[in-house]
Amino acid sequence: MADKKYKKIKIKAGPKGWGGPLVIEPTDEKNLIYSVTGGGIHPLAAKIAELTGGTPFDGFKSRAPFEQIAVCVIDCGGTARVGVYPMKKVPTVDIYPTSPSGPLFRFITEDIFVSGVRVEDIEVLD
Repeated sequence: MADKKYKKIKIKAGPKGWGGPLVIEPTDEKNLIYSVTGGGIHPLAAKIAELTGGTPFDGFKSRAPFEQIAVCVIDCGGTARVGVYPMKKVPTVDIYPTSPSGPLFRFITEDIFVSGVRVEDIEVLD
């Protein structure tokens, strides 16, 4: 779908969360709202997709190139997934209030990662 109109959102850290805020605006090339939480599309990823016009994508069931991911929603307490997406420069939203840790902690920076996020921590900017 070419020239789809996407909306810009701001995602801030929730209570006891860390990082951000992230400003997310999908594009035609980078429109996936990637959910890597198990059990389908997480409600937070669904809400981000709804607000931005991005495409919800279950990253547990299937894979997509990092270049197509507008934002990745994870539920990681602090080892693997928490660093994989930031390492690939994919904006990452953790539903848990984690801070940089694990073997990839150096890639987890405030400009690409935010944690402890709830639906009410998302604001539409358009």
